[in-house]
Amino acid sequence: MDETALGDGWRVWNAEDDRIVLAYRPDVFDGGEFPAPCLPTLYVTRGRRTRRPEGTRNLPPDAPWMVTLYLEPEVSREPDAHDGFAAARSAAETLTRRFAAGDVDYRSLYQVPRERYLETLDELTGRRA
Repeated sequence: MDETALGDGWRVWNAEDDRIVLAYRPDVFDGGEFPAPCLPTLYVTRGRRTRRPEGTRNLPPDAPWMVTLYLEPEVSREPDAHDGFAAARSAAETLTRRFAAGDVDYRSLYQVPRERYLETLDELTGRRA
């Protein structure tokens, strides 16, 4: 995946044949001021709708590709399903650009928000609460 297609601040964290992991501003969300699990991540995986990827064993050949945004391990946006890897990769690129522009309502994903964390995301993305 080409990082120039991603939104500002997003980096390719890991790219393999069966998944891509993107990270947002690892220079800020580095485990220092915020707990390490607060690093916003975006996963492109095949066939996993409700949990982080654990490989592609036992998946049917037509399993959809999923694009899932995590703000923390238990805080995620509903995954988007796509028919192929290219469509999922394109959707992930679009989502990173929307996120970086402040067009993703990540605050609505929290039941008990981390205000300092969300304020920092607001500041970095130019989003207003």
